[in-house]
This record gives sequence, C-alpha cells and structure tokens, in this order.
Amino acid sequence: MTDPIDPADLAPLIASGWRHDDSRGALCKTYRFDTFVDAFGFMTRAALWAEKWNHHPEWRNVYGTVEVTLTTHDAGGLTARDVKLARRMDDLTRG
Repeated sequence: MTDPIDPADLAPLIASGWRHDDSRGALCKTYRFDTFVDAFGFMTRAALWAEKWNHHPEWRNVYGTVEVTLTTHDAGGLTARDVKLARRMDDLTRG
C-alpha cells in the first residue's frame, strides 16, 4: 500500500473535510470535539488502527481539537496507506 495515489482518489476525502497539502504531499484535517476526553478518546481509537497498520499520523491535540497530517514519509508523499487511515479516522468520528 505504498504506491502513490491518483489525485482524483482524494475527491471523497476533500469533500469530507480533508485538505490536500501538495507542498508536503499530505492530507490534513482538523477534528473538533466537545471535550478533551472526547478528543483523546478519538486519538486513542485512531492510534490502535495506526499501530495495527504500521502507519502513524502526525497530530496535535489542544483540548477538544485534534489536527491530523497524514503522509507516507518513506514514499515521499501520499499513498493508499494515507487514504485508508483517513477514511478510518472519519469512520471513528461517526460512532
């Protein structure tokens, strides 16, 4: 899953609030939660999937906000691994 992706594959993610940072070859999104516990719970659930798939996000948490950046460093940009984790993160916010 380290093959580069077609930029057209990003359209559904862009529609769900992800931003394509072409300068970094990354996907970025800010999630907002009502509480710190909700935000941290999301990070914990996402971390379990990231570890399982051996693909770890760059992220930052302040109270109820989680800023996520996904890129495949060893491939030098976006790959199917980033898309897969982005979709899972979105799924985790839907309950």
